[in-house]
Amino acid sequence: MMYDESLKLLLLFSLLGTSFNAAGVELSFELPDNAKECFYQEIEKNVSSTLEFQVVTGGQYDVDVSLENPNKEIIYQQFKTQFDSYTFLPTITGEYKVCFSNKFSTFSHKLIYMDFQVGDEPPLPGLEERVTVMTQMESSAQEVHKNLISILDYQTHHRLREAQGRKRAEDLNEQVLWWSVLETITILVISIGQVFVLKNFFTERKPF
Repeated sequence: MMYDESLKLLLLFSLLGTSFNAAGVELSFELPDNAKECFYQEIEKNVSSTLEFQVVTGGQYDVDVSLENPNKEIIYQQFKTQFDSYTFLPTITGEYKVCFSNKFSTFSHKLIYMDFQVGDEPPLPGLEERVTVMTQMESSAQEVHKNLISILDYQTHHRLREAQGRKRAEDLNEQVLWWSVLETITILVISIGQVFVLKNFFTERKPF
């Protein structure tokens, strides 16, 4: 089916696009119906962090999300949300847990994109602990580095919107196809029924 092939392509993209680094995690994953998936991230105190997610395909494009601190306290929670971004400043050091739940859905699998950023983007190698003022070339290189990071973010969101739009178009195309088939069958049944009715009108009945 077209849906299965599209989902396989999206999962392939998610595997190729998964990246793990010291600044957090970015990935796409499949969330089955009536299931819950949790991810853990070690975060230092007072290190600004951002959780961003989006439901790419599946059902009504919604999911339940919760974020817990090491003390098991929920610091962020959303129900049946399509996408959101949450920035927070941890007050304690430890392991933070983010969970995505699809337990309210009985049939729909979801494909979810998650970006859990921890801290600022690391600078270019050699500029981490610069004591003297950066040269013009170093400043330009750092600016280009920041712009490239922004471009990568834009490309990621563009791919997500494109995948979501393609899935919606495929669903609409499938609905139109089945509606056309049903309409054709209905017309044929009505036409055959009218032929039999007219035939009965002009059929000579034998006297009793």
